[in-house]
Amino acid sequence: MNQSEVLARLQTIFDDIFIETVKVTPELTAKDVEEWTSLVHISLVVSVEKAFGVRFRVGEVEKTKNTGEFADLIIQRLKEG
Repeated sequence: MNQSEVLARLQTIFDDIFIETVKVTPELTAKDVEEWTSLVHISLVVSVEKAFGVRFRVGEVEKTKNTGEFADLIIQRLKEG
């Protein structure tokens, strides 16, 4: 699975979680989305873990700067799984 495929799957998760439409791009950050709160962030991480069948280590998601890096982290976890 490559980054663009992961981002496409992330788009469906974002569509389920956010009320307003959020266009998932590699450059997208939480600061770009008004309703992206800490609680929404937790929901996103849990939803991603379920959708991709991966688990993230404590603090590693917070180290990603944008959805592109988050997608790369997902790919890394998929390869390890």
